[in-house]
Amino acid sequence: MNKRFLSIAVLIAGLLLFGSSVFVVDQRQYAIVFTLGEFKRDIREPGLYFKLPPPFQNVAYFDRRILTIDTPDADRVQTSEKKNLLVDTYVKWRIADPRLFFVSFQGSERGAQDRMSIIVREALQNAVTRRTVNDVSSSQRDAIMAEVTQAVAERVRGLGVEIIDVRLKRVDFVPEISESVFRRMEAERKRVANEQRSIGSAEGEKIRADADRQREIILAQAYSEAQTVKGEGDAKAGAIYAEAFGQNPEFAAFYRSLEAYKSSFGKGGNVMVVDPSSDFFRYFRQSGSSSAPRR
Repeated sequence: MNKRFLSIAVLIAGLLLFGSSVFVVDQRQYAIVFTLGEFKRDIREPGLYFKLPPPFQNVAYFDRRILTIDTPDADRVQTSEKKNLLVDTYVKWRIADPRLFFVSFQGSERGAQDRMSIIVREALQNAVTRRTVNDVSSSQRDAIMAEVTQAVAERVRGLGVEIIDVRLKRVDFVPEISESVFRRMEAERKRVANEQRSIGSAEGEKIRADADRQREIILAQAYSEAQTVKGEGDAKAGAIYAEAFGQNPEFAAFYRSLEAYKSSFGKGGNVMVVDPSSDFFRYFRQSGSSSAPRR
């Protein structure tokens, strides 16, 4: 019985010893093996590994995924116009060298984040202080993010970490200058609106003037063509009349007199003072003399 218990005890001890000598590194992790508290080796590939049982060797794990620094408070920075802005940023980073990371920050992610937050704040101030409010808020925002990312990456290169990206989440004015900035922006928008209205009005006048000019040209051309057609028609009519009247001059004289009578007496209320013996009433007199014998 004692031998059996002894065998079980040895087996359990062996299992415990084996369990404390084997460790697994996940694909999301780095591992560092320490021998009596001193760095022994780092492991960057996932798999099953062996070590001496504690207290001879211990293992520390570090996250190899991309991490985020997102502070709740915005940083106060000053532009080249001496205007204070509140800039809210976030940083994407990861552990690139577990050994350097442990040496630099004693393996503390919080310590690394605090150190990088200070570096980001300094780089952001250097980038913003050379630019105006408009540059920071709109036109050069991408350039600022690229500049800050590069500056921070250079400063943390020997600390075992890698900066993936730095982004500006929000850019606000501090309360004491918000009102004045908004008034200036409103005035600028009104100036641009008035300028656009003036340009539109000038363009409208130009279009209307061009339309009037084209209208006058079209009317003049139409009138000229109409007069030409009318003149050609009158000339052809005159030729036809001349040819017809040339065959009977007496009828032609009679027809012209009838046209003259029509024009003279066609409207009511006309008063004419003419000698009855004048040549104008020649056909009236002939009509009267020819009708006398019939009575």
